[in-house]
Amino acid sequence: MASIPTKENVFKPAPSRIEAKADVTTKVARSIIDAEVASREAKTARLRRARLQKESNDNVAAPVKEPATRNRPRAKS
Repeated sequence: MASIPTKENVFKPAPSRIEAKADVTTKVARSIIDAEVASREAKTARLRRARLQKESNDNVAAPVKEPATRNRPRAKS
């Protein structure tokens, strides 16, 4: 036969005071870490765009020069 539903077997037990404080600390720490990750990724994307734009501007502004050949004196035998 099924047991009668009570507060203890239907709902999760309430965390102790120490567990509740640890949960709050964990949530705050994770939110700080998530904010730092988002900030770092935004900075990386911004710097990548700037680098790609600079590289494309450098390629347009400076045409590729062919390396100059040197005229070496011939070795005397």
